[in-house]
Amino acid sequence: MGVELVLSLLGGLALFMYGMQMMSSNLEAVAGNRMKQILERLTANRFLGVLVGAGITVFIGNHGHDGGIC
Repeated sequence: MGVELVLSLLGGLALFMYGMQMMSSNLEAVAGNRMKQILERLTANRFLGVLVGAGITVFIGNHGHDGGIC
């Protein structure tokens, strides 16, 4: 494993973390308290929380692939 590969991986991870932080803070600013209440209600039950998390993951994952189909 070369130094260049390690630095590329760390740089990619840093960009990913920065993007997640930006998305989180902006989503919180836009949605505010209403989204927090909805998520608290949906994740009160562990089983329902797992289902909601899986559903959101599938939804976001599928949207990432739509652009490549065209």
